Amino acid sequence: MTTRAGHPHAGTRDEGRSTGEGEGVPAAPVVVEGPPGVPFLGNLPAFGKNPLAFFEELRSRGDFVRWRFGGKPSLFIAHPDAVGELLTEVERTFDQPDLGIAFRTLLGDGVIVSKGADWRRKRSLVQPSVRPKQVRSYAATMSECAVALADRWSDGQRVDVKKEMAALTQLVAVRTIFGVDTAADAEVIGRAMDVAQKEIGAEFSGMGAVLPDWVPTPGRARIKRATAVIDAEVSRVVSQHRDGGSERPDLLSRLLAARDETGASLSDQEIRDETVTLYIGGHETTSSTLVWAWYLLSRNPRVREALTEELDRVLAGHEPGYDDYASLTYTQAVIKETLRLYPTIWLITGLAKEGATLGGMPVPVGTRVWSSQWATHRDPRWYGDAEAFRPERWIDRDGEPAEEIPEYAWFPFGGGPRVCLGTRFALVEAVLVLAVLARRYHLDVTADEILPVPSLTLQPDRDVLATVRARD
Repeated sequence: MTTRAGHPHAGTRDEGRSTGEGEGVPAAPVVVEGPPGVPFLGNLPAFGKNPLAFFEELRSRGDFVRWRFGGKPSLFIAHPDAVGELLTEVERTFDQPDLGIAFRTLLGDGVIVSKGADWRRKRSLVQPSVRPKQVRSYAATMSECAVALADRWSDGQRVDVKKEMAALTQLVAVRTIFGVDTAADAEVIGRAMDVAQKEIGAEFSGMGAVLPDWVPTPGRARIKRATAVIDAEVSRVVSQHRDGGSERPDLLSRLLAARDETGASLSDQEIRDETVTLYIGGHETTSSTLVWAWYLLSRNPRVREALTEELDRVLAGHEPGYDDYASLTYTQAVIKETLRLYPTIWLITGLAKEGATLGGMPVPVGTRVWSSQWATHRDPRWYGDAEAFRPERWIDRDGEPAEEIPEYAWFPFGGGPRVCLGTRFALVEAVLVLAVLARRYHLDVTADEILPVPSLTLQPDRDVLATVRARD
């Protein structure tokens, strides 16, 4: 079974859909009806069964599709221009919707979920910690952790790629974010995070999505226990930083020292919320991207050969660092193409406020607007051979793009004013880790098809087992 639910051919005309590659949103978009739902729940059963296939089904119907998430009116948008409008108009005519009690339990009121003036204040305090200059200072840790893993691998060894990449990125996260340097600390936080993100996915796509917050469920109890573990660990590390007195180079220290325009600092609760948010962005995004990258490389020997050719040529035997990042153009393209086919964040939503429009069409107040990276990233109108793993589509040839891909046809980190703050961190980490490991090894992943499971992030549906092959 695949998550593919059928798609329109590029250039064909569907009601409510623009026609022809590169054409913009119609001047007067037509909203078409989605599949019929059931009383009270609307389309929630179909969405919960397979959200990715459901969004592809909506995309096959048009660029603007009306459906119901429980009893709530919803509008699905597929066209990149409409996606761009949604992302850039957040904070003005679209609001952040409530993503449920499970999400709030883990993320608190961090920069991802806060709104208005509170969001602007928090973003101004957090953003300096993940600017390119700061990411440069974290790059050495990323490379060092990857080298240590490469030193432990051996030819012919069988590994669980999910566990290996999770342990690696957890260690990078706790060292760069919390300033903690032991695998034990990474494992404690990582186990709790794994539980929390699974429960968020289960709640969001199941009956929990329509249950009131006060209704107790086993899943809500599990995420509370996992969050309590995370809170205790963060509190312990924050106390160590406050007691230490000396300046440290980690993200937590920068957050503790940050001051807004009034001179006020982040509270302990705000510190907790932002460090958890950064952890998810720095660990979950990179870990799952690397797992999918190894899976795709194993199934595409031509791409794997092109990758290793670049690593041999550019690195010439040395371990990669931040200064090598810009030169590793094919390695970057491998990561970008991986994020196209298996975007870590697979949906974005917004709640229409007064004056909201899309493509010049008024959107009624209270309508929940949905866009899916999974569906738009695989639209054959924007990508030649859309299901194929082709990193070359992202590389300019003779100063011209290999493919004319519209803005917001690729948006794995969102976009607009609320674009993910950890984008640069995640991309640099993924490229450097892949470069370190692929320079020495190939991973032959078990040939069985691996399907994506949408939880907080897009995860494989099973263990990803592979044989380590040392390069000659």
